Amino acid sequence: MTAAIPTQSVVSQYLPQYSLLRFSGADAQSFLQGQLTCDVAALQPGNSTYGGYCTPKGRLLATFLLWSAGGTYTMLLPSVLAEPIRKRLMMYVLRAKVKVEDITADHACVGVHGVDAAQGLAAAPDRLHGVVERDGVTVISLPVARYLTVMPRTQANLADGNDAWSGLDIAAGIPFITPATQEEFVPQMVNLDLIGGLSYSKGCYPGQEIVARTHYLGRLKQRMYRASVAALAVPGDKLYCAELGDQSAGMVVTVAPATDGRHEVLAVMQTAHALSAPYHLGSLQGPLLELLPLPYKTG
Repeated sequence: MTAAIPTQSVVSQYLPQYSLLRFSGADAQSFLQGQLTCDVAALQPGNSTYGGYCTPKGRLLATFLLWSAGGTYTMLLPSVLAEPIRKRLMMYVLRAKVKVEDITADHACVGVHGVDAAQGLAAAPDRLHGVVERDGVTVISLPVARYLTVMPRTQANLADGNDAWSGLDIAAGIPFITPATQEEFVPQMVNLDLIGGLSYSKGCYPGQEIVARTHYLGRLKQRMYRASVAALAVPGDKLYCAELGDQSAGMVVTVAPATDGRHEVLAVMQTAHALSAPYHLGSLQGPLLELLPLPYKTG
């Protein structure tokens, strides 16, 4: 079973689950370079990237989409994390010339997808992760043939959307950390290194030493996989497999409704068993997970 992806020509979906933080000022680039897992210094205007923000122990506090345009950086992340992350980052600004503000009140995020999504836009980037700005509207090309548009809130149709966009994130293997999964994973566990959100050469940031050690010493024992389950799951739910008995063998990262009452999930699992042993939700007797393909290789 796969996520219910609309087959209409063009679908526009309001995305109230996300907020926007804007970073401006002469030191915005160097400040973010020293805080985030992605290579901000290499992020040219007109481009976007995924990335993460870690504790000093290398555990993720947030994952996000970041783009550069007009001399500023804008970060899209789950609304529930926007203010805590803004406050935490502000603690490290010190004397740097950086302004960190939540611009969500004045802007709306709208996802555009469907078989003719590009034709439904006044301007569309011609490459993945490209960013185009026109008449106050920002359009970003994202995996699985879709576009994030950010526009003045007064121009947006704010009718409630559905879960299709979350299903597309899962199909693309894009994780978003929530309060239930904060500090549970190092970036590689949720495949940030496989989607361009983790640089091993950019220099120091919180948790960098642990993240690098995990990579260079080959100590990564868990990866994120896509799966379907005939039950309701929520982020933070634990997974089990017979090989590990009553010991948790993984955790759900994100969830979206699929077809026939099923749900699709992105879940971190033990790489030694993920492809060979049945995984169950909640307990060894819980619903069985059915692995689904990701658009990139996990091993």
